[in-house]
Amino acid sequence: MADMHRFRLSLLTGAVLLACLSPVAAQTQGNDQKPAQEMTAEQKAAQEAQRRSVEEFNEAAKLPGTAGLPECVWTGRRIAALLWRDDVDTAKRHIEIYERFGCPTEHLKLAFRCLVRQGNLDQKAQANLNSRVHQCWVNPDFIAAPAQQ
Repeated sequence: MADMHRFRLSLLTGAVLLACLSPVAAQTQGNDQKPAQEMTAEQKAAQEAQRRSVEEFNEAAKLPGTAGLPECVWTGRRIAALLWRDDVDTAKRHIEIYERFGCPTEHLKLAFRCLVRQGNLDQKAQANLNSRVHQCWVNPDFIAAPAQQ
């Protein structure tokens, strides 16, 4: 009986010790960060996209009035892209949010007019649409150079 009691006591002591050490071990394993050289191509692409997004918002911040506010830039560019893709119902719902933020509807009209003036674009190239929408948002008077044949 005494052996059984010692066995239970040592088992209980081992369980408590293991329970106490588990969180410490978990905390030390979380600090294994890869150096910048070991980033995957996907991570590098995500980092580049983040940098480009910040630059676009900084560029748009120079616009006069409220058109350069981040919430106006974000919603306005999406509305223009939705209108380009003929998703008018979704664009109308976004316009309500855009107006609620106090963003200028006139700038949205000018940016979409610029987008339409540029002509058709490859339907499969989403990046081209996004860059064209941003270009028109930042400079609604932008006229693209004619494509060379």
